[in-house]
Amino acid sequence: MTEYELFAIDLAREAARVSLPYFRGAYEEADKGGPGAFDPVTQADHEAEAAIRRLIAARYPDHGVIGEEYGEDRPDADHVWILDPIDGTRAFIAGLPLWTNLIALRSEGRPAVGIIGQPYLDEIFLGGPSGARLLKGGTETPLAVRSCARLTEALIATTDPDLFTGAELGAWTQVRAAARLARLGCDAYAYAMLAAGRIDLVVESGLKVWDWSALAPVIEAAGGAVSNWRGETPDGSGQILAVGDVGIREQALVTLRRAAL
Repeated sequence: MTEYELFAIDLAREAARVSLPYFRGAYEEADKGGPGAFDPVTQADHEAEAAIRRLIAARYPDHGVIGEEYGEDRPDADHVWILDPIDGTRAFIAGLPLWTNLIALRSEGRPAVGIIGQPYLDEIFLGGPSGARLLKGGTETPLAVRSCARLTEALIATTDPDLFTGAELGAWTQVRAAARLARLGCDAYAYAMLAAGRIDLVVESGLKVWDWSALAPVIEAAGGAVSNWRGETPDGSGQILAVGDVGIREQALVTLRRAAL
């Protein structure tokens, strides 16, 4: 593995060390959402990101950091770590092991190393220059997407259809109607399962840079592809389409492009 991949694993283990003791335990919780919305943040979110930032500052003081909880620090640096200390906080507070620690390193303007960590299951999904692998129980297993040439044969996922706008919801509904099976509520763990060859397509909108940056290197290193709803490089639109087999991407984009931002 490269130096940065190894360091990303260290960061994932630190995030797990801090966040896991709070899972199904006692912690402080707040609501960041406005009127009529619920956007929880917990003590584990804050402490995990703070811990990761401390390690980055000590090892690479010239690197930038963008995190969900503590904002931006040198975001225009050559190397920028992008952090979502707990993706799936709703799952976390519900006691469901579908939340993850997301860690990415952006180099030359694009995510180059990504980690999807699930501490409760002792899983670290890593993607980067050396390839894609699952670290679990002291062993490493290569990750590879599976073949699925037809959308009608695909297992697809999204976190919550209620997060789509009207046009987006219509597009999702059509894609779901064409697919064989859809699963909901998995947050970033769905992307890990795509890289592991269990899910074929994930489509979401409203994502921030810390929500998707770690996912792209894992999926791409496993043989899949990540784009926006126009089939282009992910951008500020927040619309993400991830596929294992690029053969079904165009089939989904026929519908998704109509609601693309």
